[in-house]
Amino acid sequence: MKGLREIFRYTFKYRGTAIIMIVCNLLYIIFNLLSLALFVPFLQIIFLKTEGAEVLKEPVYEGGFFNYFSYAAEKFQYTMQEMSESNPLDALLFVCFSVAIAFLFKNLFRYGAIWFQSQLRMSVVRDLRDALYQKSLKLPLSYYTEERKGDLMSRMQSDVGEIEIAVISVLELIFREPISIIIHLALLIYWSPSLTLFSLILLPFTALIIWVIGKSLKRTAKQGQAQMGLVFSMIEETLGGIRIIKAFNASKQVTKSFKHENLKHQKLITKAFRKRDLSSPLNETVGAIVMLCIVWFGGSLILDPSNKSDFDGAQFVTFIIVFSQLLRPIQGIARSMANMNKADASLDRINEVLNADEKIYDPENPTHIDDLKQKVAFNNVNFKYKDELVLKNVSFEIPLGKTIALVGESGSGKSTIADLLPRFYDVQDGSITYDGVNIKNVSAHNLRQQIGIVSQESILFNATVNENIAFGMLESSQEDIIRAAKIANAHDFIDNLENGYNTNIGERGNKLSGGQRQRISIARAILKNPPILILDEATSALDTESEHLVQEALNKLMKDRTSLVIAHRLSTIRKAYKILVLSKGEIIEEGNHDELMKSKGMYYKLSSLQGISE
Repeated sequence: MKGLREIFRYTFKYRGTAIIMIVCNLLYIIFNLLSLALFVPFLQIIFLKTEGAEVLKEPVYEGGFFNYFSYAAEKFQYTMQEMSESNPLDALLFVCFSVAIAFLFKNLFRYGAIWFQSQLRMSVVRDLRDALYQKSLKLPLSYYTEERKGDLMSRMQSDVGEIEIAVISVLELIFREPISIIIHLALLIYWSPSLTLFSLILLPFTALIIWVIGKSLKRTAKQGQAQMGLVFSMIEETLGGIRIIKAFNASKQVTKSFKHENLKHQKLITKAFRKRDLSSPLNETVGAIVMLCIVWFGGSLILDPSNKSDFDGAQFVTFIIVFSQLLRPIQGIARSMANMNKADASLDRINEVLNADEKIYDPENPTHIDDLKQKVAFNNVNFKYKDELVLKNVSFEIPLGKTIALVGESGSGKSTIADLLPRFYDVQDGSITYDGVNIKNVSAHNLRQQIGIVSQESILFNATVNENIAFGMLESSQEDIIRAAKIANAHDFIDNLENGYNTNIGERGNKLSGGQRQRISIARAILKNPPILILDEATSALDTESEHLVQEALNKLMKDRTSLVIAHRLSTIRKAYKILVLSKGEIIEEGNHDELMKSKGMYYKLSSLQGISE
């Protein structure tokens, strides 16, 4: 099983903890068996007295490793016989005391195994979540347009939770339960090979039951985890759009949809639980049948007067007790196999993320770039998200210190151009150069150090004003942060907040107004002080007063800076060095404001609609 190997690899990353846990489990098995086997000598003494059999002779050690165990058992039995002859109550007390000690050590090592397994399982969970989180940061933006964020959250939570259970199951499946079965079988064979062989006849049927149930369980578990991802996505969408849901009285609509998907999840998970839990009662039933067969067969051996075997009544009683303990690890294997099959399905889903193509790769020997000295150039760039071209032979330059503006209807390719420059996507044909260097030959980290972005939607985090302005620039001093906020026209309102720059602004900055959030974003870009600036409709969602303050901050930010601006409000780009008009992925007009107004083309029509005159 591929999943078993992978989970084993994750687990044995912490080899020391895993080995200690295995040793504790092994000692637990030994003392558990010892606590039962210690009753045999005393039972034999009782049977010997009632049957009038000959007393035992003191054993002699004949050397050899394996002979030692037989000698130790016979020596203990002989000692018990002597104690029983002199004082039976002392013998009984000694047996009880020995069993108590065995139980003490058994549970001590059992708790030791649990102690170390709790650390082990959570370490593996932590590593998997770390890996998934880091991978989610490396995945291209295209991944998030095709996949649901809620599904990714489900993989980090529910699927990783299944791996947590499997970490324990894999150690039990490989090291504890098989060893327990071997030790129990060895003792049973030592007592009666024929009876042990007879007891194992029906066990292959148990293995077949485990295999059939496990195969079906994996399929159902995978469907259930996928459905969980859909439920998580609906929750994420609902919480993100709660304002619109309330405004349009759509609570019943979204509740109905959620209940439908949640019910599907409940049915799938219930089905998976039923399949997983079916293996235990089935194995117990098979075990009970085997036990009854053993009682019949073993009893017939003892009661048959022609039987010359040394197998006696005391050993038979203990044989039954030990065999009942043998069923526990067999049922444990069934349970662990069920857990492994569920985890196998979850591991497939986790690996889909971990093995997803990052698409944006750094070259082996990247070219290092510093501040822009000449220009950024788009050279016959073609780009498509799937099949249809979004950009067609786009070519233009952004000279050092100049502002290039992009205008056009929605879907014309403006935002795509802005996303290609920092390598959120890579072009399929053509190239983008930075001072003559193809940006594909530059590491993404180095390239993005040269670029600052202020988008239409202010992306802020549930942290303080300080932390949001200095995001990604933790070495910044408080004086630098305040200076950037002043340039962004943000210092006054920040200073009036409850805790000033140490005020937490809430999730996505929801404690601030739209204009305030945007000015925080601009302060962040100012603090970074990048050679290139991308403004993606940075004022289109603001009221007039906020727009004035933000535009003033933007003008300060853009002064003598190489800028690429996307604008719907054309009044904000009248002073741009060059304006590119896009339509269906192509540049259909270019020039400054005056030149485009005189040409009476698309730009002129758009300006006229917004009441902008020549």
